[in-house]
Amino acid sequence: MSETANTVSTPPTNRELTTAQRRAVAELMRVSPVADELGRRFAAAGHELHLVGGSVRDALLGRLGDDLDFCTDAKPEQTLAIIKGWAEAIWTTGQEFGTIGLQRGGLRLEVTTFRAEAYDRVSRNPIVKYGTSLDDDLRRRDFTVNAMAVSVPGHVFADPHGGLADLAARKLRTPGTPQESFADDPLRMLRAARFAAQLRFEVVPPVRAAMEAMSADLGRITAERIRDELVKLMSSADPVTGLRLLVDTGLADQFLPELAGLRLEIDEHAQHKDVYEHTLTVVRNAIALETDGPDFVLRLAALMHDVGKPATKAVGTGGRVSFHHHEVVGARLTKQRMQALKFPKDVISAVSGLVALHLRFYGYGRGEWTDSAVRRYVTDAGDLLDRLHKLTRSDVTTRNRRKAAALAADYTALEERISRIAAEEDLARVRPDLDGNEIMKLLGIPPGPLVGKAWRHLKELRLDRGPLTHEEAEAELRRWAAEQGV
Repeated sequence: MSETANTVSTPPTNRELTTAQRRAVAELMRVSPVADELGRRFAAAGHELHLVGGSVRDALLGRLGDDLDFCTDAKPEQTLAIIKGWAEAIWTTGQEFGTIGLQRGGLRLEVTTFRAEAYDRVSRNPIVKYGTSLDDDLRRRDFTVNAMAVSVPGHVFADPHGGLADLAARKLRTPGTPQESFADDPLRMLRAARFAAQLRFEVVPPVRAAMEAMSADLGRITAERIRDELVKLMSSADPVTGLRLLVDTGLADQFLPELAGLRLEIDEHAQHKDVYEHTLTVVRNAIALETDGPDFVLRLAALMHDVGKPATKAVGTGGRVSFHHHEVVGARLTKQRMQALKFPKDVISAVSGLVALHLRFYGYGRGEWTDSAVRRYVTDAGDLLDRLHKLTRSDVTTRNRRKAAALAADYTALEERISRIAAEEDLARVRPDLDGNEIMKLLGIPPGPLVGKAWRHLKELRLDRGPLTHEEAEAELRRWAAEQGV
């Protein structure tokens, strides 16, 4: 059970509800010149306009951003006519779903026709059906806290499903039955986990039960939509709460089975720490080391760093448990899972690269690392070095204070050593001491594979021995060429 779910919420008082409404009005006043002006244009054309959904929720929380959502009884083509000449920019990519986007006064606005959208409960394709009233629209929203609206320019508050009380109590409920809501759009189950992580809300028991019973329905959702929800969850204030909910309800099994797989069975002869709990602790540790907002690559690498352990678990003599080469297996599994979720290649490369490298540091404290090993560590990490520092430090979760202090001291020593060598050499751009043109000129060979082979040989020397003088590099190249029969 999540930590959030263990808390007991008391019903909000009338004073708390009034305070929330005042906060929302204060937030709305900040954007009201644009919102109200747009509302007057719709009213002049005989249509309603309401600020709706997450925008109202965030206004009530005192965190309204610059992206505002509106709903209206006007059809998309009517909306386009109303905003023509007023909007500073217009985009129609969502027009087939009833949404018109625009920009005005530094705000990004989306205006959507009242909808009664639903899935056909068989395929992945939504059925777009326009509703006839604000009530129709709010009834089809995912959660009550997102089913509130404020009219513009009148600022009349609409809350037919008790969203304000749920917001004050930090509870996540659906306007209708959760079974109906999730059948219409199974992605809402992932949104529940995301809001639990993002807003630290409690998912009420009926919603949680429906998530467990209907987790397999997530198979109707495209990989891209699932990926986007995972990114939002992992980038939230408290992703661990959301991750626990995904695992406990069986949703993780549908798109991230490696996470649930970390809950390894611990037998009486092979005691070892719970890899699942360790992983969640590493995620928390990594978040604590962030310096410039959420780092999704670092967080996902922390989540996936040990996914190779179940496949590599072995029990040796004396009941000792080992996971040899789990970083190699884990990097492969991470790459495969991220490819299935349609992540961009550069993000896949970064996350799987960190998983592959996360164990490289261990052994440094035994004094086995030469300067050459340090150079290779930095070169192999490349642009990921700063994240690798954070991931490696995050991976220390032992309760043995002496051991934890020793590992931290060892890594500090490694970082200082990297800084010392970097001050002497340009570790960020380790290159051979001779470039391709010099290699071809010295050996009298044309462009081709042999030049690349010579270049790689010189780079290995550079990593092993550090910078060479031009004369030393030429001598080493001639020696290698002679051995190769060039």
